[in-house]
Amino acid sequence: MFATEVDFTLPKGYLDADGVLHTDGVMRLATAADEILPLKDPRVQANPAYLTIIVLARVVTRLGSLPDVNTKVVEGLFASDLDYLQGLYERLNAAEEPDGRLGDDAGGQLAGAPDGRLAGGGRVYALGEA
Repeated sequence: MFATEVDFTLPKGYLDADGVLHTDGVMRLATAADEILPLKDPRVQANPAYLTIIVLARVVTRLGSLPDVNTKVVEGLFASDLDYLQGLYERLNAAEEPDGRLGDDAGGQLAGAPDGRLAGGGRVYALGEA
């Protein structure tokens, strides 16, 4: 059996409206729907960079003690945390080993370097990029 979720710790963390910092979370493997359905969203059609926000809101299943991870939460991330999650998404969804398990480097981290592409070929945009 292979891993379908990975725990992570954000470099800075998400600061909620009550001043609580949320740093630990879980990201699951993306499905085809996670990459295809957001393309129909009017926010993505108006601004292709918004694809990243929607996809990450779909695959990040837990962040600290937040009851829900949605697009408003992802929009509120610091740029370095968004960059971190984009890289994690890439490694989790594009760096599978032939035996179906995620590749690890010597330090136990997911192997592979992000190149800004979604596993299905779509573009993951950084903030301010379009």
